[in-house]
This record gives sequence, C-alpha cells and structure tokens, in this order.
Amino acid sequence: MSLYYDEYGHQQTDYQIMKFIFKLPFAEDFLSVSHHNSGKNWVEFSSFTGDKKLEIKSHSIEYCNEEDLEKFLKKSIKFPAFSNSETFPNHDNYLKEVNKAIEVINENNLQKLVISRPIKKDLQNLDLKETFKNISEKYKNTLRYLLISEDEIWMGATPEILGKFNKNTQEFFTMSLAGTLPLEEEWSDKEIEEQKPVSQYILEKINTFSDDVKVSETYTHISGNIKHLRNDFTATIKPENLENLISKLHPTPAVCGIPKDFCKEKILEIENYNREFYAGYIKIETEEEIYYFVNLRCSKIFQNKIVAFAGGGITPKSNPEKEWQETELKSQAILNHLKFHS
Repeated sequence: MSLYYDEYGHQQTDYQIMKFIFKLPFAEDFLSVSHHNSGKNWVEFSSFTGDKKLEIKSHSIEYCNEEDLEKFLKKSIKFPAFSNSETFPNHDNYLKEVNKAIEVINENNLQKLVISRPIKKDLQNLDLKETFKNISEKYKNTLRYLLISEDEIWMGATPEILGKFNKNTQEFFTMSLAGTLPLEEEWSDKEIEEQKPVSQYILEKINTFSDDVKVSETYTHISGNIKHLRNDFTATIKPENLENLISKLHPTPAVCGIPKDFCKEKILEIENYNREFYAGYIKIETEEEIYYFVNLRCSKIFQNKIVAFAGGGITPKSNPEKEWQETELKSQAILNHLKFHS
C-alpha cells in the first residue's frame, strides 16, 4: 500500500481520506474538516439507534472556497459498491407498513409513529460537485453537507435542528418540526395533531434542565417544495447538561414517536431496514457554538446508484396513499437536483 503525506505532514495510506464539507443554515461559505488521527472531534455522526458513530478529528475547521471545493471534488472519488442486501419497499409494501403502524397506534393508544423507507435510484455519470453545489443553492435554510469516507458517501440538506448551544451565553435553541404538506395545500387536523406531541415532548425534556424556557407560536416553515409546522424553543442550560439533554431529546417524536423506546422497537419491526445515519444526528462544534442537526433529506451514494431516505408521521387519521406521496415529495429534495457529467 502506497503512502503519502497530508497538508499537516501526517503520513496517510492510499485509501480515501475522510472529509466533511458543509454550509450552516443561511451561510454563504463552505467549511470543511479533513480527518486526522489526532486533533479535536469537530464533527460526529450518530445513527438513529445510536449503535453507530463516526467521528471526524482535525486541528481546525477550514474555509473552503470555490477553488478548494473544485480541487477536492475533482480528485478521483471512490464510490462504494452497492450491496443488494437491503429491502426497498414498493408502493404496495409501504402501504402495508403504514397500515401496520396505524394498527400499532390504535392498539397501544399512541399519538404517532414515524415510518420511513429507503428510495433507490439508478444513475450514471453523477457529477458530485455540481450536485452538491446545486443542493446547497436550493436549500439555504438547511445544513447542507457532503461526507466522503473510505466506506461511504452521504449527502444531505437537513432543515431540522436538534439543538444549538452558545458556549458564551449558554443559550440553548431547538425546534419542533412536524406535519408536512405541499406548499399549495392547507393545514388539516392531521398535521396539527402530528406536530403537537413533538412540541409537548421537547418542552417536557428541556424543562428538566432549565426554568426559563421560551416557546414561539406555531408557524409555517418552508423547505423547498414542501412546508412543515414549527415551534422554536430557547432556554439557558449548564454546559455540563448539554449532552444529557441531547440524549433525552434524540430521537424526537418527529422521527420516532412517544414513548421513545417502545416506538423505536416498533419502527425497527415494521420498517425491516437499517436507517443507519438517516434520522440520527450530526454534531458540529465551532469555536463559539455546538450544533446538533437531525439527519433528514439525506442520501447515500454508491457506484451508479443513490439511496434517498424519507418518512412521515403516522397518526390514527393517516391516509396510507397520502403517506406514500409525502415520502415521494421529501425524496425529491435530493433526487430532483442531481447533476450529471455530459
């Protein structure tokens, strides 16, 4: 195996160095972190179930201008081979999963249960650089990211903040984001009922760590071709309680259900696939703030294939066909903005 040296003089093997390129919500500049064996954990991916973690260590977070992005993504990116071991439910199978979720909800008097599916698309000659730039331009109010490692490539534009902590003021911010419709449709009782328990759950968890929680009115949050119902929460918490609060919040009812452990168990039974980093969270630490983003509107990229992930909150009032259409809409956040080499 051949060896080379990175920009810090550290010896590296010829496999693909792990790199994370991202834009924070509304930011204009790309930032990047290249993994090294020493340094600080600036970025961490945690899976939905918490059994898989990926840490990116480095000496610093760097600005990544257009030239840097061009240079890195012009290199020969090694796309991982696709495995046929996963199950990809078709229309009828997904409707059966939704109906099963409704049965579980009614039998156990649950408010909601979030069911998702992986969506596979064949492709040729994907232009990863132009695709990432396109998605970054389309979804400015999201975390836009590209993770490239030896084993896997993930790309996403997630609208949901699990938590944001200011190290100087000790102010904590989070949001409840649930209920999904196309932009042209009006909110119904189904979406309102889906969003309420998410907000109630988050408020209950923050109240155990703070006595000055402030909650916004419910309002509409637009994300590309769809909209959600949203509440914002702010509170002052002690730094030593931050990780504990995040562990209490994740996974929120927006990606799981209440009670959390029971719903997670039922999700794994019904979905019959591994969500991996989808609906997990991405932690990013900067000099002044620590961010935790729920990993939604994301995809995993392979040789000649891409797998997008999408789900929806199932309630007793859910219409299975509409739930299928919701996952189709959500997957378009990635799949409708792919660019290809000519």
